[in-house]
Amino acid sequence: MKLLIDECLSEELAHLAIRRGYAESSHVVWLGKRGWQDWNLLPFIVEGDWTFVTRNAYDFRGPAGAPGSPGLHSKAEIHAGLICLTGEVLDLDAQLDLFEAALDDLEADPDLINRVLDVFEEGDQIVLRRYALPEH
Repeated sequence: MKLLIDECLSEELAHLAIRRGYAESSHVVWLGKRGWQDWNLLPFIVEGDWTFVTRNAYDFRGPAGAPGSPGLHSKAEIHAGLICLTGEVLDLDAQLDLFEAALDDLEADPDLINRVLDVFEEGDQIVLRRYALPEH
């Protein structure tokens, strides 16, 4: 699995992914894609077989209550997965905590083909939710 970290998240997440064994992981900035519009980035993500990690959940997944519409990933017939880290405050510590939880979850079940892994805080708990996207 290759994880591609969105530019809205810290480059530290890419370093963490590499340390955790995802050696081909990268960051949007490292690949020279800084400032690319989401709709231009999606073909690069899909064609490169990247599992995309973002906090920009709405644009890629769609609204939390109705994922897939109008999310960009729902337009991809097949994709390597989407990991959405969301929360009111996503400073570096929060990003690292949520991403660590996502990586732990991936160790238990690495299959994210056409799936989304939402990771967010609810109270003082980290919640992980998986579902298909697009829904078939």
